[in-house]
Amino acid sequence: MGKTHLAAAFGVKACQAKYRVLFTTVEALLEELMISVREGSIRSKLLSYSRLHLLILDELGYTPINREQAHLLFRLVCSRYEKGSLIITSNYNFDDWGKVFEDLVSASAIIDRLVHHANLFIINGSSYRLKDKLKKGGECSASEGAEEKEETNNFPGKRRKEVLRVG
Repeated sequence: MGKTHLAAAFGVKACQAKYRVLFTTVEALLEELMISVREGSIRSKLLSYSRLHLLILDELGYTPINREQAHLLFRLVCSRYEKGSLIITSNYNFDDWGKVFEDLVSASAIIDRLVHHANLFIINGSSYRLKDKLKKGGECSASEGAEEKEETNNFPGKRRKEVLRVG
């Protein structure tokens, strides 16, 4: 698929153009935000993220997002809304975000802000890493095969769709 690779390439190009960029996973970002809440520094943390020209959040949906995390992600998206670019990669279509978010209201509000002024890249096909490995005639290790099986089980009987949001 190449979602992460494409997102990273956008980040590299932005860095080369002297823009402030951060690439992180959604899981790592939410962990940082949760720590900031505990330390009482959430406002300054959100402010620091809002000052970036481009924020790239990789792998939304890799781990479930609870209500508190959904609210923090919503606050982050709001703090950046119409101020800076945001790229989010995910294996889930927007219709399936209810499987990821415990709080459907926050999920809907986040999607609403994300799609406004957005360019959506919908990438169809099989896993880039697995396809590349098979093309070279190599065998998959147990961990590679397990990773692919886990990913494809999210969409039984369907081709996977992955979304990269830019804008």
